[in-house]
Amino acid sequence: QVQVVESGGGLVQAGAFLRLSCTASGITLRNLATGWFRQTPGKDREYVATLNWNGGITTYTDSVKGRFTLSRDTAKSTMSLEMHSLKPEDTAVYYCAAEVAFLTGTDVSDYGYWGQGTQVTVSS
Repeated sequence: QVQVVESGGGLVQAGAFLRLSCTASGITLRNLATGWFRQTPGKDREYVATLNWNGGITTYTDSVKGRFTLSRDTAKSTMSLEMHSLKPEDTAVYYCAAEVAFLTGTDVSDYGYWGQGTQVTVSS
């Protein structure tokens, strides 16, 4: 059974740093397209960052470029999202997503495996 689990959320002040982690079990991240999405109450889940199957291509939504960094440790089957200079508008539930695919997508429907989400709250 495939499981994807996020960790690392929390409450921080604006300008702070947080690292989110995503661990996959039942499947190796090495052969997966992976990504992070986030969602706030009343809004659709939105794309944050993606990493393709071999870790060679990373994409970021414009609002996090230069502040967030996505990386993957295939040996440990974990993926990390390092979030620097956090802003109140980054407040959301963050979800890790994965799919058996070579290329990544930025739509929720592009991913079949999802974690339960981890809350990130940034106070001003």
